Amino acid sequence: MNIIVGFVITIGCVLGGFMAMGGHIEVLNQPFELLIIGGAAIGGFIMTNPIKTIKDTMKALGEAFKGKVPKEREYLDTLSILYSLMRDLRTKSRNEIESHIDNPEESELFQSAPTILKNKELTAFICDYVRLIIIGNARPHEIEALMDEEIQTISQDRLKPYHAMSTMSDACPAIGIIAAVLGVIKAMAAINESPAVLGGLIGAALVGTMLGIFLSYCVFSPIATNIKIVRTKQNRLYTIVKQTLLAYMNGSVPQVALEHGRKTISSYERPSIDAVEQEMMNPGGGGEAKAA
Repeated sequence: MNIIVGFVITIGCVLGGFMAMGGHIEVLNQPFELLIIGGAAIGGFIMTNPIKTIKDTMKALGEAFKGKVPKEREYLDTLSILYSLMRDLRTKSRNEIESHIDNPEESELFQSAPTILKNKELTAFICDYVRLIIIGNARPHEIEALMDEEIQTISQDRLKPYHAMSTMSDACPAIGIIAAVLGVIKAMAAINESPAVLGGLIGAALVGTMLGIFLSYCVFSPIATNIKIVRTKQNRLYTIVKQTLLAYMNGSVPQVALEHGRKTISSYERPSIDAVEQEMMNPGGGGEAKAA
């Protein structure tokens, strides 16, 4: 929603300011200049990126426009799953715990946290490291190094759409110059025409430069930044898992280990201690009821 509101404000101010200083808005109607710039930018985007990145960029665009960042429910579900698993690690046998992490889709623990079960990558991340804890041979600092490496890899992969959009944004001003040069070539072919006709052709050529800069700094760059913000916030769930499990491995009881994870959430999004405690007593509904 913020992207749409911001875009409307930008268009309104640019066009409104142009008209207020006496400009004729019909001069800016140059569909072929837009075709050259937009087509070249999209073509370069396709040439630069593999199919998987292109598909992920489309998905990331949808997430950015919808503002699909983790909400309190997802944070509480993550903490709830970790609490249940840490509690079982202290009180239940290895076979009972393995039944949860080997088949999370059929596990009552994971079914109580549908937002996490839907996130297959995060579910696999949790199960993999709980499995390592069960094995018992790995030291906490070794697990931490492995987690850091995997989180970095996940972050790099999930930010590929941001880098792809940023590259396209950086290219647009230069592509706008190409469109402008083509327009000037067209104008030079009509050098014998009247000044009014020649002026219109040169003005149309300059619109290409304007469009390239506008698309770069007012459209593609803000969208790319939104993709980065959304994906970075989504990746925070992995950091919560990391800090919680490491605290548990270093001897913290489950309740204290949860605080290590909760504190990694930004203060303006962080669930309260009361909401977390209520969630532990009533998984899947306590925190939501508290928030309501």
